[in-house]
Amino acid sequence: MVDVNADLGEGFGAWRLGDDAAMLDLVTSANIACGFHAGDPATLWETCAAAARANVVIGAQVSYPDLLGFGRRFLDIAPKDLTAAVVYQIGALDAIARCMGSRVRYVKAHGALYHALTEHEGQAAAFAQAVADFDARLPVLHYGGAISAKAEAQGLRLVAEAYADRAYTPQGTLVPRDEPGAVLADPTAIAEQAARLANEGKAESICVHGDTPGAVSAARAIRKALADEGIEVRSFL
Repeated sequence: MVDVNADLGEGFGAWRLGDDAAMLDLVTSANIACGFHAGDPATLWETCAAAARANVVIGAQVSYPDLLGFGRRFLDIAPKDLTAAVVYQIGALDAIARCMGSRVRYVKAHGALYHALTEHEGQAAAFAQAVADFDARLPVLHYGGAISAKAEAQGLRLVAEAYADRAYTPQGTLVPRDEPGAVLADPTAIAEQAARLANEGKAESICVHGDTPGAVSAARAIRKALADEGIEVRSFL
């Protein structure tokens, strides 16, 4: 069994990014933006409503306060400010989700914050503190590093994640986005990587980026590849 997740709700006002409606037919968990890297209130309202209708689990995708940089720039933010920002974002999305008869069921960091949780002890601790303060029952979706020990110290469940559409280094870390080949584009290659990751059993959830061109085709290919391998796709919750 494996979960398939995608980053959704990343439009802003009249600007639409990706095909969220189509992706919600293919994923079992939706990492919905919370307004700090993307997503305005109306977009989040619409995305949460669509996820609830599709019976897709809603997760809060939290970020540095960096709309201009789409959350992909590291910020040397004070721990107390990061904790407050994460709680703020979870709370905002959870309020909207509850209006749709759903709720936030897990938390995932976005972009540069996601990478910081791997190697930045202070930010990992502040992030884990925020999730625990909000609701210690919420799992954290991540692939590991510094956040592993910090989550454990707060009594949080860490759900192992891997990426179907990103290249990995020999050390098992993600290839930086500014390097050639960092983002996979071929749906067949993406599907093959997803099937391999699922068969290895190292990830409870596999991510495909909803904002990547061809994301819907890639997600369809992933679902077919997993079905061909006899792997059940359902939420990790």
